[in-house]
Amino acid sequence: MTFDPASFVFSQSSEATAIRASTVLPARRENVEIQTEDGCVLVGELAVPESGEIAATLITLHPLPTHGGFMDSHVYRKASFRLPALAGVAVLRFNTRGTTSPRGTSGGRFEEGIGERLDVEAAVRFAASRNLPNRWLVGWSFGTELALMYGATEPVASEVEGAVLLSPPLHRATDAHLLEWAASGKPLKVLVPEHDDYLRPEAAAERFGLVPQADVVGVDGAKHLWVGEKYAARVLNEIVDEITAQGAGPEGLPQDWNGPVASAAP
Repeated sequence: MTFDPASFVFSQSSEATAIRASTVLPARRENVEIQTEDGCVLVGELAVPESGEIAATLITLHPLPTHGGFMDSHVYRKASFRLPALAGVAVLRFNTRGTTSPRGTSGGRFEEGIGERLDVEAAVRFAASRNLPNRWLVGWSFGTELALMYGATEPVASEVEGAVLLSPPLHRATDAHLLEWAASGKPLKVLVPEHDDYLRPEAAAERFGLVPQADVVGVDGAKHLWVGEKYAARVLNEIVDEITAQGAGPEGLPQDWNGPVASAAP
């Protein structure tokens, strides 16, 4: 059965609620389908603020589907649960071709990052067609490869402001792709866990030295999957600081919410 975001049940507490891993804050959420140029239908979800202007838009590219990555990978799930309410940020999540999650299964099959070029283009085209402003790619692990390989060239480059990379392995993305980002001049924020399995901060700083505008940030104590609320919250704060004018604030995004909340299944 396809998960319906309208099934969240919100209730109002008499006092502020601590924001935890499963806390869902109010937003307008809808299941969406994204059509690629080669005929695949990608399933996803769009979450936007309930009211007010949208400060920025995240187009999320998930970790490797052959190793458990999908649109519900925990950092992206928390982004959709929190950022529309806390930062006025719209979050578009979707499964790349052949990937399955509770939302459903996207058409096509996994293509090692090659056919997925059309998935990236389709997602960006979808966000633009919805007039979602200030669009940023956010890639995690395999998703960083897609952002690096396809984000700095057309038809994507003119439709996005820049990219935020989480745990880039730099396996598929090459120096040629980094040089394309350098030439584009578009911002590139790179969050690298201290204990990453593939690329650690010192090596990342060297590799991304080809991109003068890249901001490489090593995160002490973190691992490739950003497990733990401390590290997920750090990622969300860094993203909001990068993509919005107001940023996350000196203390980071609020950790409590005065208003209706729902709870998601683990």
